[in-house]
Amino acid sequence: MTTGSQGEPTSALVRMANKDHRQIQIVAGDTVVMSASPIPGNEMLINRTIDNLCRLGATVLHSRIADVHVHGHAAQEELKMMFSLVNPRFFVPVHGEYRHLTTHVQLVQAMGLPEENAFILEDGDILELDGTRARVVGRAPSDHVYVDGLAVGVDQVVLRDRRHLASDGIVVVILAVDKHSGQLVGPPDVVSRGFMDTDDGLVLLDKARRQVVRALGRAEHRSDWGDVNVRVRDALSQYLYQETRRRPMILPLTVEV
Repeated sequence: MTTGSQGEPTSALVRMANKDHRQIQIVAGDTVVMSASPIPGNEMLINRTIDNLCRLGATVLHSRIADVHVHGHAAQEELKMMFSLVNPRFFVPVHGEYRHLTTHVQLVQAMGLPEENAFILEDGDILELDGTRARVVGRAPSDHVYVDGLAVGVDQVVLRDRRHLASDGIVVVILAVDKHSGQLVGPPDVVSRGFMDTDDGLVLLDKARRQVVRALGRAEHRSDWGDVNVRVRDALSQYLYQETRRRPMILPLTVEV
């Protein structure tokens, strides 16, 4: 069996390695040739797939141990031949990193294409062709579109908050406040997730409760709950950073009783 495409194992091969393929099963004695070189970033998936194939008893040949590398990219002489056959008026390279696009443009310019008729475009560039000339006229939106469940296009603020939660965790401050006097009814409750769950963390959260009480003990808060949240957030942010050099997301929750 031979496989390899764009430097990553095909989904079919991954399913074979995991014994999930409906029609093909890898058995001891099989030989699998992975003819594509790994693209940076895919190494873990490739290594895991090779390991799983070996566990099934297959012999796996890949570019690090055998001369089996094959790619579908044209060499310069092949590109020159294609350019000569097509003889285009305008030229836009569309595959590879920016350095590859630049080299491709230099190649066709060496074959006689005017410099003003070759365009290196980046994602979002708008190239306008009117039959006699070509020019870049502007840009179109071209950012990544994230799919989250049924939602298409996740707001950047949501992504920022998720990164924040993933790196530093969250601290929730639950405040019970007398709706008539605006004063705290008992000590606040401080709960953390993904921040600190050790014994030292429990001691730290207990001290954090005192910081909240101290921050709210100097003024009445009859109606301006926004001010309450700001006081709590500022006091805890400063305290927790001084103690841990981390900035967890702080979420005050006020309950009137």
